[in-house]
Amino acid sequence: MKNRWIAVCCLAGCAAGALEAQSVIGPLVQFQTNMGNINVEMLPNTAPKTVANFLQYVNAGSYTNSIFHRSVTQGIFIIQGGGYQFVNNLPVAIAQNAPIVDEFHVSNVRGTLAMAQLSNQPNSATNEWFFNTADNSASLDTQGTNPGFAVFGQVADAASLAVMDSIQALPTYDLSGDSAWGGAFTNLPLQNYNGNPSQVTSANVVLVKAITQVVSGPQPKITSNGVIMASAFGGYQAAAPGTFIEIYGSDLAGTTRNWNGADFNGGAAPTELDKVTVMIGGQPGYVSYVSPTQVNAEVAAGVPVGGYVSVQVTYNGQPSEPVNLVMYATQGGILAPANFNVKGKQYVAAFHLDNTNVTNGSIPGVSGRPAARGETIVFYGLGFGPVNPQTVPYAGQIAEGQSTLVTPVQFQFGPNNLNGTMVYQGMAPGLTGLDQFDVTVPANSPTGDVALTVSQGGAPVGQTLFIPVQ
Repeated sequence: MKNRWIAVCCLAGCAAGALEAQSVIGPLVQFQTNMGNINVEMLPNTAPKTVANFLQYVNAGSYTNSIFHRSVTQGIFIIQGGGYQFVNNLPVAIAQNAPIVDEFHVSNVRGTLAMAQLSNQPNSATNEWFFNTADNSASLDTQGTNPGFAVFGQVADAASLAVMDSIQALPTYDLSGDSAWGGAFTNLPLQNYNGNPSQVTSANVVLVKAITQVVSGPQPKITSNGVIMASAFGGYQAAAPGTFIEIYGSDLAGTTRNWNGADFNGGAAPTELDKVTVMIGGQPGYVSYVSPTQVNAEVAAGVPVGGYVSVQVTYNGQPSEPVNLVMYATQGGILAPANFNVKGKQYVAAFHLDNTNVTNGSIPGVSGRPAARGETIVFYGLGFGPVNPQTVPYAGQIAEGQSTLVTPVQFQFGPNNLNGTMVYQGMAPGLTGLDQFDVTVPANSPTGDVALTVSQGGAPVGQTLFIPVQ
C-alpha cells in the first residue's frame, strides 16, 4: 500500500444549556485559557457598574496570567477566578480596587458570569468572578435577606460552554495546608497533578492567559440548506462522524485559507482557525478551511447519529444562528471532484501506485493513463465510519499506521458488478479524516469508461461513478 497527499483544498469548492433570553447588548470579551477560549457577552444594561468594574481590571491587565483557583461541585456548581496571578509557579494576589455596589438583576443560571462577594456582604465585590456551570439560582439569587450575586455576563456560544464544562470536569485538590499556597486553595482545579505542591507549574493550573475585548462585526449567517457533506465526496444533505462538511453563508470569517501544518498540535487538528469555530452536534468541529462565504470542518467522532444535529459557526466571538443537518453513523462518499465531470459523466479520482492519475485524457488539465486490468489502484473516501484498531482515530487527528474499516466496503466494476480485490481499506496514513482504498481491478473487467459501484455493508453509496480501464 502506498499513500499520497491530497491537498485539503479539494474539499473547498444550539446552545448546550439554558440561558436567560437576552440580546447582545454589551461588549464581547474573550477569556483566553490554556484549555480553550470562553466568549462572554457583557450585560451593561442590567449591571453597568459591575461591567465597568470588570473591564477596568481587564484593561489594566490584572487578569493576565491569572488562574481559576476554585471549582465547586457540591451544593453549587461554579468555577472561580480573578483573584490570583500565577508568577514563578506561585499564586500572587491581584490588587483590589474599591468594592462596588451589588447590582443583582439577572438569575444565576447555567452559563452566566457573576461577581464573587464576601458572605452576606452584598456590596463587597472587587476583582473575583465566577461562572455558573449549572443552574445555581436557588442558592445564589439571594443571600438571606440580601440580594443575590450580581450577574454581569453570559457565555456567548456552545463552544465556550464546552470549555467551561471541561474546566469544571477537572479534579480538584486541597493545597491550603501548603505555606506557599494558603487557605484560599481548598478546591484548586489542576491538570496532571503529581501530588507535590512545590512542583505545580503553568501546565497544571487552569491559566487565564488574557481577557480581551473582542471587536464585534456582523453576525455570521448560514444560508438556507447551506450545509452539505464535502462536495468532492458526494455533496450529500447529510453527513457522518469523521466526514468533512461545507458551510455556506456570509460573514463567516475574515480571512481565506486552508489549515496547514502549523495549525496542528502533535497531530491533532485545530478546532479554531483565524477566530472561526464550528460546533456540530454540541461538539467542536475541526476547522479545515475558512473564508467569508464558506467554512469547512470535520465532524468529531462522538457526534450523535440517527437524526438531526445543530451546526453553528462562531467568528470573532459572534455566533451564527444554528441550522440542522442529518447525521448518520456512516455516509460514504468517494473522491470525485466537480472538474472530473465531463459532459455529464462523473469520473472518480483514482491514482496509480506511481502517484499518477487514472484518466483517459478527457479531463482538462489532468494527465495520466487509464487503469489496467489486474492493476491495483488507490481511491480516497469519507464517511465510512470507525476502524480497527480503535486506537487509530478517524476524526481530528493525523492517521498513523494501517487500520481496517469496521464495516467492509466493496468496489464493483461494469454492468455485471465484478468484484475488485480489496487490498487495503482503512484510514489514509499521514492524512486527516480520509479513508483509503487500494483496489485491484478485475482481470476480466470491461474496458473503456467502466461504471463503478461502491457499497458498504451491501448498501451502495449515492454516487454514479465511472473509471477508465484499458
